[in-house]
Amino acid sequence: MVGERRAGVLFHPVSLPGSYGIGDLGGEAYRFIDFLERAGITLWQVLPLGPTGYGESPYQCLSTFAGNPLLISIDRLLEQGDLPARMVEHIPDFPICTVDYARVRSWKEPLLRHAAGRFLDSGNASRLEAFGKFCEEKVSWLNDFALFTTIKEFYDAKAEEEGAEDASWNVYWDKALALRDSEALEAFSAEHQREIEEHMVLQFFFYEQWQELKAYANEREISIIGDIPIFVSPDSSDIWAERHLFLTDEKAMPTHVAGVPPDYFSPTGQRWGNPLYDWDAMRKEGFSWWIHRIKAMLDVVDIIRIDHFRGFEAYWKIPVKEKTAVKGKWVKAPGKELFDAVIKRLGPIPILAEDLGVITPEVVRLRDRYAFPGMKVLQFAFEHDRDGNLTATNGFLPHTYDKNCVVYTGTHDNDTTLGWYRSISDTERDLVRRYLARPDDDVVWDLIRTAYASVAKYAIIPMQDFLVLNTDARMNLPSTIGGNWSWRMTPGVANDWVAGRARELAWLYGRLTRPKQPRPEE
Repeated sequence: MVGERRAGVLFHPVSLPGSYGIGDLGGEAYRFIDFLERAGITLWQVLPLGPTGYGESPYQCLSTFAGNPLLISIDRLLEQGDLPARMVEHIPDFPICTVDYARVRSWKEPLLRHAAGRFLDSGNASRLEAFGKFCEEKVSWLNDFALFTTIKEFYDAKAEEEGAEDASWNVYWDKALALRDSEALEAFSAEHQREIEEHMVLQFFFYEQWQELKAYANEREISIIGDIPIFVSPDSSDIWAERHLFLTDEKAMPTHVAGVPPDYFSPTGQRWGNPLYDWDAMRKEGFSWWIHRIKAMLDVVDIIRIDHFRGFEAYWKIPVKEKTAVKGKWVKAPGKELFDAVIKRLGPIPILAEDLGVITPEVVRLRDRYAFPGMKVLQFAFEHDRDGNLTATNGFLPHTYDKNCVVYTGTHDNDTTLGWYRSISDTERDLVRRYLARPDDDVVWDLIRTAYASVAKYAIIPMQDFLVLNTDARMNLPSTIGGNWSWRMTPGVANDWVAGRARELAWLYGRLTRPKQPRPEE
């Protein structure tokens, strides 16, 4: 992580514009990288790229290793002959500024499955060979994921017919399949082999397209920052396949779940519902699951952001019967043992630590032991006392930073900066203006300038802030279900004017990898 000052953007691929209802890894993604190059932005941070489950949250994926098939580019499949053109002659009238996941799935998933079947039946020899190598390389997770997803589809369809309220694998599936009885799995696999293979092909399509896109970015000196949620979804192939590594009972039900205590985001805390790790079991296996997870991540991104880093020092343990996170407790975690084991196996790892929330000296020592940069969020900077005076020692104020950190105007869990500024109190707005020594007619870009000017090694700005968008462009409102993760960028707004203004700041504050003073005509 030793290196130059850099500028970055926080932007998930589902938010790309395009004709198919959801952003994907096709032409618009390449045009976005071209925009980043013009803007002097050399870090592209994405959210988790896995197949989304409950609530379409990328932090509740069906697998920590698999890619989201909804990101597969239809245009690329057409170009490679995996999909006949006649199948996309009539595209639904999808909304431009949001993702309607239900409509996208009902239209796109049949196309993807058709393309997978066509590939299996008539793919060219070189790509079929590449597919075979892919299956060999990903065997540690691919077979389990494809089988899990196929069983899940079978029981989801059955649950819909029967009107079942909960189709979770540990609740609704046949007990033998849920608990991985070998004979039951072999019988199901034999009966559904074609569907299993199609899911494997879809993962091949995703990784093929993603690696090509990443190479295009890397050639332009743009690094990809990927996101690892510390916990995995309860409805995932990860827990189904490795249940002994999680705190579950004999019926595969979690005994405790993860979350955080009451904080800035929620007065009752956040009850995420993710099963907790059995750290003793992890330790006995030399933390091999985590080593494999991080290595797999580094195969597809350049830098890893670990969400909820403080959970490696201590985690909030909530009894599963509790409906909120209020009655949890802190339990120590083996963070030092874990990272020592990972580094011993993989060498130095490029990690950004999401160290927001309740941060103790022990968490700071764990982060600093490995020199992982922590996070600073400008929207958290303007606290004040009863008399309206700024809390000048607030660690989110830029004058308190050290160099080894990453500054954001906001994160995917925050309002947009414009929406935030309009919602805070008059006292807080006054503090912002006084700190910036500016009027508020251009407050969003003034805060972007402040982030760029700070000593922080990396300054990463949500795309919504570069575009000065209001609350309706917010990506996520924590502790709510529905309407999240659906914002899409309007075509054409990532234009040369935005790129030029961003590049000017990157040049002024030493965040260009190849410093060249921008010219007015640029």
